[in-house]
Amino acid sequence: MRRLTWFNATSLTLGFAFLYIPMIVVIIYSFNESRLVTVWGGFSTKWYGELLRNESFLDAAWVTFQVGFFSSIIATVLGTMGAYVLVRGGRFYGRTLFSGMMYAPLVMPEVITGLSLLLLFISIGLDRGMFTIILAHGTFAMCYVSVVVSSRLVSFDRSVEEAALDLGCTPFEAFRLVTLPIIAPAVISGWLLALTLSLDDLVIASFVAGPSATTLPIKVFSSIRLGVSPEINALSTILIGIVTIGTIAASLTTKRAVMRRQREERMAEQAG
Repeated sequence: MRRLTWFNATSLTLGFAFLYIPMIVVIIYSFNESRLVTVWGGFSTKWYGELLRNESFLDAAWVTFQVGFFSSIIATVLGTMGAYVLVRGGRFYGRTLFSGMMYAPLVMPEVITGLSLLLLFISIGLDRGMFTIILAHGTFAMCYVSVVVSSRLVSFDRSVEEAALDLGCTPFEAFRLVTLPIIAPAVISGWLLALTLSLDDLVIASFVAGPSATTLPIKVFSSIRLGVSPEINALSTILIGIVTIGTIAASLTTKRAVMRRQREERMAEQAG
């Protein structure tokens, strides 16, 4: 095992400080009594109450979660189908073009993607709103899901699927009963990634969102252009708390699953 040198320790300390000190400052000033975010006026939780009474922020948050939920479902379904075709479809006419179109949003600037989708919606006469944001987010998140699911399809043993076919399953039944349960962790990971990308997106949503649908990132960005409000600090603290709780819960779930599998393996070895 390599020893921790002073250079590595200093690099880690500076890196973590650069990442987390701004978050800690935001959390501290979310409990500031003063309206001026840079002047400490005493401890208070009033800005959390003001945030919960702010209808515009609550509406934007509700729109954001609806868009994230539905767009991630669309991206997961289409991305999984695209990954299955690329991995299991073999060589077919237009495969190179199809593969390029699947992975193009990974390297395409978001400004170009947002502008292209805006021109498409205008040309077909589709009014901008929550529906157009869902379509846009589902479109660009689909390729990320495809990458995650493709890596799992490539690595798992196909002999199990072939055995199901030999035992009388149709290709669809083999996919539903054998393949899908095996790649389920990758599909869930792709869904979570698509959901995260949708909740975080600002550039594409600013092109395709209409006056009837404003996402939370757009609302926050438009608010801080006039100065950072203490309500923004409170909102950021709540989001940091949600992410922290989700990360801890996922880590504990993974750890318990690993411990349960190890315990089952030991019991199997003892029984054998």
